[in-house]
Amino acid sequence: MAQRLGILVTSDEHMSSLLGIARAANRAGKEVMVFITHEGVRLTQLPEFAQLEGLADIKICEVNFAFHGLERPAPLLEDEDYTNQAANGMMIEDVDRYLVL
Repeated sequence: MAQRLGILVTSDEHMSSLLGIARAANRAGKEVMVFITHEGVRLTQLPEFAQLEGLADIKICEVNFAFHGLERPAPLLEDEDYTNQAANGMMIEDVDRYLVL
């Protein structure tokens, strides 16, 4: 089973870092899981967000998404990807390594 890397994204300032880490982890054969919350939800509005397709399993905090005035659909996200903070806790339990951006 491939090792899993979890990435918590709380800032809208690290899109290039998120992409770089996800690409490198994929090249190394790692599975990548991302949970986006707080101001990080704004990353969904950047054109670069679509580059995460195929690189990571992405979940997003539904409350923060709405709080920031964003509307569905966002690129790459299905209805079940809009979730709550419990998903972050489950990700922490499921991954081998965990990063915060």
